[in-house]
Amino acid sequence: MPRTLSAQPEEESEINLSPMIDCIFILLIFFIVTTVFVEEPGVDVSKPRAVTDEQLERNSIIVAISADNKVVYGGKEVGVAGIGARVRQLLQKDELPVIIQADAHADHGVFSDVWSEIKNAGAKKISLSTWND
Repeated sequence: MPRTLSAQPEEESEINLSPMIDCIFILLIFFIVTTVFVEEPGVDVSKPRAVTDEQLERNSIIVAISADNKVVYGGKEVGVAGIGARVRQLLQKDELPVIIQADAHADHGVFSDVWSEIKNAGAKKISLSTWND
């Protein structure tokens, strides 16, 4: 019996991109989760000048005191009485340092009251944000 070669239809081959796309999405999620987000106080503050300075931590609670003595956190005015509760709530999640951005023209008494409220809320590290040449 003679053998004849018959042409079989060629199988179509394709490249499966699903594993590569999965890896890219996993990397994207990893980078988003590990990124440090910096919160802005939500009000423009003219910081006082300082001769000495120290680099502050990026991941922190930022409280602002405007020139007209408004206490602002996250773009919302919370007042001196409300900042203690807000900081206490944030410190329950993680022990973060607190940075006060006080305007150079804000009253010292308001700054002192805000500092006391933050200290009473349980903050271990409180800093004043200034600018330096």
